Amino acid sequence: MELLFVVLGGALLGFVAHFALPAHDTRGVLLAPGAAASVAAVVWEVLLLLGLRADGGWIWVVSLVLSAVAAVVVCRVAATSRRRRDGELLARLSRG
Repeated sequence: MELLFVVLGGALLGFVAHFALPAHDTRGVLLAPGAAASVAAVVWEVLLLLGLRADGGWIWVVSLVLSAVAAVVVCRVAATSRRRRDGELLARLSRG
């Protein structure tokens, strides 16, 4: 049950990152939440395997912080990549 909560928390942080960061029109609305939820689930499971308990606070903090970091990184990389590729495509199409 805790895994469900941490994945939902990661997805929520991904939605916040998507709409809070600039250039949200350059990426899909589910890209950041999907990445953040995936990172939250993987980190949670790895930390459980390393011996942290689900009722401890650190497993929650680490999982959610890393999922938020992943969401921000995905948003930044997607926006930069999209703008660069759109510029290249515009230049190529403008040449004829």
